Amino acid sequence: MKDRDLCFTPATQLARLYRARKASPLEVMEAVLARIDALNPALNAYVTVARESALQAARAATAALKRRRALPPLYGVPVSIKDLTETKGIRTTKGSKIYEHHVPDEDALVVQRLKAAGAIVVGKTNTPEFGAGGNTFNAVFGATRNPWNPALTCGGSSGGAAVALATGMGALAQGSDLGGSLRTPAAFCGVVGFRATPGLVPVYPRDLAWDSLSVTGPMARTVADTALMLSVMAGPDDRAPLSYDVDTREFLRAVKAPSVKGWRVAWTPDLNGLIPVDKEVARVAEGATRVFRSLGAKVEGACPDFSGVNEIVLATRGVSMVALHADKLPRWRDQMQPGLVWNIEQGLRLTPEEIARGEKLRTALWHRVRAFMETYDLLILPTVAIPPFPVEQPYPTAINGKPLDNYTQWFFLTYGITLTGLPAISIPSGFTRDGLPVGLQIVGRRRQEAAVLRAAAAFEAAAPWADKLPPVIASDASRS
Repeated sequence: MKDRDLCFTPATQLARLYRARKASPLEVMEAVLARIDALNPALNAYVTVARESALQAARAATAALKRRRALPPLYGVPVSIKDLTETKGIRTTKGSKIYEHHVPDEDALVVQRLKAAGAIVVGKTNTPEFGAGGNTFNAVFGATRNPWNPALTCGGSSGGAAVALATGMGALAQGSDLGGSLRTPAAFCGVVGFRATPGLVPVYPRDLAWDSLSVTGPMARTVADTALMLSVMAGPDDRAPLSYDVDTREFLRAVKAPSVKGWRVAWTPDLNGLIPVDKEVARVAEGATRVFRSLGAKVEGACPDFSGVNEIVLATRGVSMVALHADKLPRWRDQMQPGLVWNIEQGLRLTPEEIARGEKLRTALWHRVRAFMETYDLLILPTVAIPPFPVEQPYPTAINGKPLDNYTQWFFLTYGITLTGLPAISIPSGFTRDGLPVGLQIVGRRRQEAAVLRAAAAFEAAAPWADKLPPVIASDASRS
């Protein structure tokens, strides 16, 4: 197979190719590393490439093929790890000057699980400092650029992960999500990002073990690859107190029998007026409703009341920023990203009454959404309210001429869903007239990841996107 084909072969197909001796883990890894050499200097998706260890693991996996009958689910699959996540022997900076030279001596739990399933770590992908923000840039490595237009942002905070996937620099990518950090870059780069129910994928080590808002999760180019990766990452661990047991085979079965026939689907362009939405984004996302109707779903314009989101975000995010990062301000303030510093200081100003009110508002929001989802199978909406913006702009300050109060509001379509605790996937749904990807967010009922995957796979089959590649890929192919 050609290197380009190997770079874009789905993870679900690699094991079959290996068994048939039509490709080897070493050939795939060499193709991915060649793609990184060609494209990463301009896009900055990877900040650390573990070339030697990746090649060593790929050689070992290739040699072992001759004596292995059964292969683990991710055997020889190249995977990238977000630079927030600990990787043994591979630099992990968290996008911060504070950890610029940090090399962990232990893998995070999710990395252990991926490796145990046969995946090979290619390297670390870029993130804003401590994952704070929806535009991927930091003082250590600079900005990551969108492969559909390198003058624009790729989103964040799992921005490097999304760019790596979109350009064939790895088959799978690990990321994390608080306000939308899996879903926003997936939407901006034309890939898949899945935020599962908190606790489904256990996180360890972690400073805030009882955090019910931040999750780690899978990113991929197809829904089936996403389901496969999630099946490896999910499941309980005693070191993660929110984790719970689950039959991960449900995820794989869901994508093999995709259907939404007879399902009740609610559609909203803006979470009931929570924030303004760019007209082009709304146009493209609304086109998804026609696809769902063609698949036999009953789509209705409907949405629960999402009032109070800004107060909830300020309270919950502010408290976590204080817990995680306030101790860094005295020494490192001048070298930390301004948005992060603002958020920590905003958290320090919170009164007990404001924190308590945020928790009560979140509880009320949960019950409104819970009652709403009793009558709908899914809620669908745009992933992000705007198309990608200039990479030099830290964050948008207005949408449709309406000013925004802080650096988080522009991604409230994802953050609002985060606050509900419901599983949500972002899948490509089309392109703006300027040729930029637009993501569709599919939200399911509590702990119903299989239903979300089933719906996403049905949409993917009806409106396939895998053959649509960024311009940088076309130009790269023309040179080869």
